[in-house]
Amino acid sequence: MSHDENSAKVSSSQGVAAVDRALSILRTIEEAQNPLTVSELARRAGLYKSTCLRLLESLILFGHVIRTDDSRYALGPALLRLGMAYQNNSRLEEKLLPVFRRMIDAGGESPSFFIRQGPDERLCVFRVDSNHSTLDRVQTGRVMPLDRGAAGHVIRAYDDGSQGALYDQVRVEGHAISFGETSPDCAALAMPVCDGQGRLAGALSISGPQTRLNAATVADQLVILRSAAREVGMAFGARSGA
Repeated sequence: MSHDENSAKVSSSQGVAAVDRALSILRTIEEAQNPLTVSELARRAGLYKSTCLRLLESLILFGHVIRTDDSRYALGPALLRLGMAYQNNSRLEEKLLPVFRRMIDAGGESPSFFIRQGPDERLCVFRVDSNHSTLDRVQTGRVMPLDRGAAGHVIRAYDDGSQGALYDQVRVEGHAISFGETSPDCAALAMPVCDGQGRLAGALSISGPQTRLNAATVADQLVILRSAAREVGMAFGARSGA
């Protein structure tokens, strides 16, 4: 049985197979460093070439994919429009930018806000770089694993209710700390942000190189992060002091 056929059987019970395949094409193009030929795209996405071509035509029609002059495929401008619509509808800049600037002015490392994306990943939906000349590699739009990094641990602890010593500690202490989990030379701290219904809105994180964010500076960074998490929570509808 081919990957394409197997994916169809799995998707039939969880969603629409054609939509799942189209989204897998977008993800494959996103992860590639350069535009892909249809053969490369089909192989990486685990699809028949004929299936891939049909779905590409629909994605091109709606502007989600473009075909280059040398018959390769890249992400299209419609995705930028969707991203801007998400930012506007969620009012993330309005809610987060003033807080992030105050964090940086207080001496914090680079702040980021992560939300869950699917079962195993988290997405950075807003990020502001600190004033330092050396930074970590997190950027708005970056997808990262849930099982590594402070923000991932927070999401799993508070959204999944994941069990185990690591997640129990996160819930008891109200924050997560990671050193070198997503990049050997970087570290991160994260705390949960809940909305007015007590649901996890996302994970607020501070991250940077371990030369600055280390055991000697964690306490001060946690003070900055804790105050900011409380303020961001209020912007999402949480009560003062929650």
